[in-house]
Amino acid sequence: MPLSGSGETPAATPLPVTFPVPDPAGSATRRRGEPVERPAVPERGVTDERQLVFFGAETGEPGVADLAGLLAGPGEVHRMGGTARLSVEVDAAWRVHVLVTELGRRGVRATWEPAGDRRYSVRTAYTRTIVPLAAAWLRGPTQSPPPGFQLDGRRLRLWLAAAGVAETPDFVLQLGGTDPDRWAAVGAALHAVGLTGELLAPDAGGPAYRIAGRRRSARLAELVGERPDAAPPGTWPTRD
Repeated sequence: MPLSGSGETPAATPLPVTFPVPDPAGSATRRRGEPVERPAVPERGVTDERQLVFFGAETGEPGVADLAGLLAGPGEVHRMGGTARLSVEVDAAWRVHVLVTELGRRGVRATWEPAGDRRYSVRTAYTRTIVPLAAAWLRGPTQSPPPGFQLDGRRLRLWLAAAGVAETPDFVLQLGGTDPDRWAAVGAALHAVGLTGELLAPDAGGPAYRIAGRRRSARLAELVGERPDAAPPGTWPTRD
């Protein structure tokens, strides 16, 4: 049952509801063994920002490794035996639609349920598919980016869909956790793709990175691609 655009809790269908997703048959074999980290940014020293568009969301094939973008933000990954699950809490119904669709494109089925205060929890099933991601990000109970963590357009698109907030002309990308080292690693990955951000402390509306100004917002737009149909106008960066 579709969610209302106002963010109101759906009332008729028992939750969680499994959204239809594309059939992953035929693509799972190709992704088996796919490394969690893929080269996604220019070599150190490359400064021409025009080159960065080649690492946008519309280049290359979507893969499970793209879910690292959710973990750069407020997403969480948990292990259980030989499986793992990813979950993220969002603040609007349109984000649920976008995330379930994006996860489906990567062969990952997701469900959602209300989380109170007009928030929603989006989560995958426990699956072996997500184990490499969990292995890269978990150090015991601690979640942090792996060494050399990189962002590209596909990962940024998922992060923006889950936790990007427009404050024209800026965009604020919400973070997760409480570890400043975790935030710093994500900030370095943003800097590497030309999106140097201002870290907002928890008492200043964070933890989050503010991508300030029209120039950087336009760069963000180039990287994350076109606004999803479910995202209301004004919630997604534009290249103007």
